[in-house]
Amino acid sequence: MTASSRAFLTLVAAAIGGFGLWLVGHFDQRETGEFWAAMGVIAGAGLLFGLAQLRGRGGNPPAMFLLAFLPVLIAGGWVVLAMQPHANWFRDHVRAWSGDIGIMDVVHYVGLQVGVVAFAIGLTFGLTWEPFGWFRRRRTVAVDETAADMPATAEAQETAIAAPPRERVTTVR
Repeated sequence: MTASSRAFLTLVAAAIGGFGLWLVGHFDQRETGEFWAAMGVIAGAGLLFGLAQLRGRGGNPPAMFLLAFLPVLIAGGWVVLAMQPHANWFRDHVRAWSGDIGIMDVVHYVGLQVGVVAFAIGLTFGLTWEPFGWFRRRRTVAVDETAADMPATAEAQETAIAAPPRERVTTVR
């Protein structure tokens, strides 16, 4: 995988995970089978997030912030604001706008797992920090190509110092 595809795949994983949360909202989680099915869908969304982070040597591109985090923040933040427990200006407007554009059912069913949505926002934000190198220091290592072809220190000392001649011990009887 190339570094440039990481941002796109993170966004795809977030979209599929969001669809999974919408789907989970339709399950009757009071039943054992549907509870475990819902947990499996949520675990699968987490697996997708992890797989989206596999990458080559290129690391994480700075475009990750724009292509993955901002859409997740907007969609997830919308759901979190709509699912606040007490009415306020933000919640009322987001719910009214959701009804106006016809997405209130989606907001409701995804919002049943609002903790997972908030976690996904934080996870995606954390994944965007890598390209900036603020938490990881890089150091350059100079490699001496000629030293790589030389024998190891112990081998070099062995060949440099000739072994002393052995004394012959003869026993006379």
